[in-house]
Amino acid sequence: MGEDARLRAVVELAQAMASAQTSNDSWRAAALGARDALAGSFAALSVWERDLGQLKVLVNAGDLAEGEEEFPEDESYPVHRFPEIAEFLHERWAGGGEPNAWVETVEGPATAAGEPGYCHQRVAALRRRGRGCCVVAPIVLHGRAWGELYVARRLGEPVFGRDDADFATVIASVVASGIAQTERLEEVRRLAFTDPLTGLANRRAVDARLDEAVARHRGDGSVVSLVVCDLNGLKRVNDTHGHAVGDRLLERFGSLLSVCGARLPGALAARLGGDEFCLLTVGPPSDAVVEVADELCRRAAELELGEGVACGVASTGDPIGPLPSARRLFRLADAAQYRAKAARSVGPVVAGRDGGVVRLADEPPRAPSGAPSGERRRFRGMTRGSG
Repeated sequence: MGEDARLRAVVELAQAMASAQTSNDSWRAAALGARDALAGSFAALSVWERDLGQLKVLVNAGDLAEGEEEFPEDESYPVHRFPEIAEFLHERWAGGGEPNAWVETVEGPATAAGEPGYCHQRVAALRRRGRGCCVVAPIVLHGRAWGELYVARRLGEPVFGRDDADFATVIASVVASGIAQTERLEEVRRLAFTDPLTGLANRRAVDARLDEAVARHRGDGSVVSLVVCDLNGLKRVNDTHGHAVGDRLLERFGSLLSVCGARLPGALAARLGGDEFCLLTVGPPSDAVVEVADELCRRAAELELGEGVACGVASTGDPIGPLPSARRLFRLADAAQYRAKAARSVGPVVAGRDGGVVRLADEPPRAPSGAPSGERRRFRGMTRGSG
């Protein structure tokens, strides 16, 4: 491959990683870009898990051998089984050495007599998977050894040379930059969709997930359920004990919501704001959701300082009528939560099972003159006085 072709390959790799939306997309773009740039048949990207002393494979790309998966869940290799990796991770780089790539061949290292010598794990893997050689390039991120880029060629194809190893070192530095950018974007997304106090999802995350859930419900009939909770007594706690204690109550209820929600596969636990929380599920039947909501109410009543929780449930698994938009499911859950709060119910109120909830939710909003309009604003205002 000529210099111009290699430059194009590096640019294409960087562009592919820059356009990736998720870590998986970024890792795959890195592996495929490196494979193409080095004219390989297979590539893998691995991360060094320092606490476990192992290299964990993040992605395999290209011609996969039997047993290899594109995104393996448990493919990892103890570093001590790879002398050349251990040398780099623990000696060369730590001592200020350069992160240069190296080449392995199916023949393995040679003895002084020219005969094949000690066959370590990587060479054995080449033979087992029908590959003739590989180039391994360490990835350094933020001044630390992050992992490695591995590109292989089939048995019988030209063996990588020194110039290929040097080029792999360049590619690894481009990949490192792409990974750093992806990590920054992931952190921004995490902060944008996370409540900073409880660590739960926030309202923005719920809105996005609920829109997807309703679209799925329309497509395949999946049951979508929303549990809206209002934590009772928070204002009294804040006024009597201070906001720091009130925050601890919010955190404890958030943990309780997360624990109870874990019984529902794929449930999203969120803090909507203030003393309002919710659970969003797609798939579990409405009876299972109501059972979890009932447990949540019982356990919330046992929290120190708090006064329990008012809980409303709305599910497409119950007779709630048509669901033209995600907003209607919110209106129904809010109406059910309002009924629970007004009645001081010890358990959840369920839209479609309590006769008045659907009618209440479908009434036109009557916001006070000059006040912000909106379905959830109406029910929040109706319940604030009984906090």
